[in-house]
Amino acid sequence: MKILLVNVTHPAIGSRVPDDHLPPFGLLCIGGPLIDDGHELKLIDNDLHPTDDKALIASAIEFFPDIVMFGHSGSSTAQPIISRTARNLKANLPNVAIIYGGVHPTYFWRELFATDSWLDFIVRGEGERTCRDLIRAIKNETDLNSIRGISFRGKGTIIATPNADVILNLDDYRIGWELIDFKDYSYWGKKRAVVIQFSRGCPHLCTYCGQRGFWSKWRHRDPKKLAIEIANLHNVHGVEVFNFADENPSSGRKAWREFLEALIEQNLDITLVGSTRADDIVRDKDILHLYKKAGFERFLLGMENTDEETLKLIKKGASRAVDKEAIKLLRQHNILSMATWVAGFSDETDKDMWHGLQQIINYDPDQIQALYAVPHRWTPFYTAAQEMEIVEPDTSKWDYKHQVLRMKNIPPWRLFLWVKLIEACAQLRPKAIARFIWNREAKIRHAIRWYYQMGRRVWFREIFEFIFNRHHLIKSKTVIETRGATQETEEYASNAKYRA
Repeated sequence: MKILLVNVTHPAIGSRVPDDHLPPFGLLCIGGPLIDDGHELKLIDNDLHPTDDKALIASAIEFFPDIVMFGHSGSSTAQPIISRTARNLKANLPNVAIIYGGVHPTYFWRELFATDSWLDFIVRGEGERTCRDLIRAIKNETDLNSIRGISFRGKGTIIATPNADVILNLDDYRIGWELIDFKDYSYWGKKRAVVIQFSRGCPHLCTYCGQRGFWSKWRHRDPKKLAIEIANLHNVHGVEVFNFADENPSSGRKAWREFLEALIEQNLDITLVGSTRADDIVRDKDILHLYKKAGFERFLLGMENTDEETLKLIKKGASRAVDKEAIKLLRQHNILSMATWVAGFSDETDKDMWHGLQQIINYDPDQIQALYAVPHRWTPFYTAAQEMEIVEPDTSKWDYKHQVLRMKNIPPWRLFLWVKLIEACAQLRPKAIARFIWNREAKIRHAIRWYYQMGRRVWFREIFEFIFNRHHLIKSKTVIETRGATQETEEYASNAKYRA
């Protein structure tokens, strides 16, 4: 069958301002098994080369697919664009079957089928095995009810089959790298780059996380096989930068160390960037030299807040002492630390914001991302926040970089100023600038320079948008009125026996 994969343009400032773009990893993961099944696939990456719907539809008609599949790492924020694009595509190709997968449709499948007539199938949870089974059933016209993890239109009703089990062996399904032209994708300052993944899932219970329940149990790829794949991407395709998509790749110390050692054996001059927890960095203080030797240049540490009570509230399972120690340890090995700090988890005051700024300066991270809390409907945090008013009715902007929840003690304009101040103070401190100027490694100086350049453009763009975005002056609905009843009991997208 002819299958078209579509990655829509994402509106976020962070997607549109930078000159760099990474490939749509989720669609490539789906593509590999389908190619191996003998199907003809094409990828249209409209996020890389933005065009209007007319041009995209013309390209789709030229390919004339039997099936069109949509998915996006932005998920909920990309939903309105996917709906519009798919509706226009269906109008021009009425016989095509449209399949939609990802985090958002996994939890919003009922609403999507009620409002979007273009939609034929939704894949819930992980997609590699489920998509392969679904396409086989469509091709052979066999019973769809036997396929776990899908929702579809039956005769006069919507049918949802039982959840699919998680994929325990991630190496069973390969990534469809042949779908992209590697020279089109870059990161870290125009360096050829891809997204890669060592593991899926996270064993921690943070109440706000929209990913934990979707991926469920923590699993990892074969460390040696992944190291060989990275070496091949570098040696054959010239990939220089590998951005890890994992929620928490270092959860299993033994497997993670095996991967680092296997990658070091490949003797590659590459750059690795990823996210992990501060307590994993502290746990691994005796092997951080392996992190560095393998090629890691930066870790995003999901600290989320500097207030101990807030950390307990969101069940982060962290402490200020551990967070600060992790930053110190990374610096000792000349690995950059990026701290995330999120406003809106509790009813903060201006005093809390001032203390947060002081704590961030005291932590002394190399880089900072100041964000806003976003309530995902399937998380415990949503349940706690469901009666709060929102200040951003456009759900395509529920992307952590726009205010969503209205604070009781701080008006939106002042919270915005606090967040911009925190970012500026953290990045423009003399100590931070001195580290950029005097760092002993050219690669690290390049990384810092690139982040300053991109960050400056995004920072001013966000100020411009806020000034001309008047939504924050309008009394709006509550969270539950905007997004619907909580789905906390449906948080896990896979069977209970495989929960972390």
